[in-house]
Amino acid sequence: MAVVKPLRALRYDEAKAGRLESLVAPPYDVISPEERARYLAHPHNVVHLTLPDSEAEAAQTLRRWRADGVLVEEPPAAWFLVQDYVGPDRVARRRSGIVASLKVEPYETRTVLPHERTHAGPKEGRLRLLRATEVQLEPIFLLYDGPAPLEAPGREPDLAVEGASLWRLDDPTIVRTFDDKQLLIADGHHRYETALAYHAEEGTQASAQMLVVLVSTDDPGLEIFPTHRVFAGPQQLEGEREPVADPERALEGLSVGSTQALPAVVEVTREGAAIVRGEAGLLDVQLVDTLGHDGIAYTPDSDEALRRVRESEAEVAYLMRPTRIEDVFAFARRGEVLPQKTTYFFPKLISGLLFHPL
Repeated sequence: MAVVKPLRALRYDEAKAGRLESLVAPPYDVISPEERARYLAHPHNVVHLTLPDSEAEAAQTLRRWRADGVLVEEPPAAWFLVQDYVGPDRVARRRSGIVASLKVEPYETRTVLPHERTHAGPKEGRLRLLRATEVQLEPIFLLYDGPAPLEAPGREPDLAVEGASLWRLDDPTIVRTFDDKQLLIADGHHRYETALAYHAEEGTQASAQMLVVLVSTDDPGLEIFPTHRVFAGPQQLEGEREPVADPERALEGLSVGSTQALPAVVEVTREGAAIVRGEAGLLDVQLVDTLGHDGIAYTPDSDEALRRVRESEAEVAYLMRPTRIEDVFAFARRGEVLPQKTTYFFPKLISGLLFHPL
């Protein structure tokens, strides 16, 4: 199903650009204005490309970096990526994947599946940037079923920064592993749809390609973390209610051995807390989504959700269990999208390791 190719990448030359630690950044959509200003203080940080003052400025910067040797071109290759991280649950893990070039296809082909809704605004800005630079600046994160085709090479990585290590792979045929795979977008829906729109405009073989990281659902380091819901105004879910004294302990009890046969969340107000159970057939996120989105905010930090209620910044919080990857894939295969922030994959992919010229 999927058409995956070796990647003809651009990467930083640290002799010209500076230390890699000063050049990389998180994805564009999780960087605050204060963080952006800090990253821009370095003349060669990737944020000059991913969050520029204008698309024209990004294109000019990119051309200058290539001419000056700040960015150098690699021969075609797939790459092996490892990310060592400590999750929000304070557990150390290692997540691995293959970095390559994917041919984008409309969702109707069922080769690449979405699981969340997107919004027009972010796609418009990303499309202008892609038109101007003609380079895929950041990878998106895709999942596939089945074992990974290989393990990390037994040598020093070619690139290493912030817990991430990259090895150039000598065997270009490794990408054939994905010929029969159906892929699920874990993170990067807006950028994938931007790539589709760009290819519809350009119509060339090159414009169809996208920078991706492919991770097996069998990977022991793959973990979905919950995103808790916080509402500014009063809310009350319909369902069976069980008062609890300790919201976080109640949430931990729900998570142990859960099959999510019944959706269940912990509702917290200043008056108290309760486990609320809904009807079978819904996921936890779908249960809370019945309340709508007026005054909603999201946080992956349960302590932060409780603080907002305790300090009267919000009226009610809903503490969530993580959504199982099996459920996400099942809904996607049925062509159903799930509520915003259904999944929280941590860590984010690092921007600035590799770029994909089109």
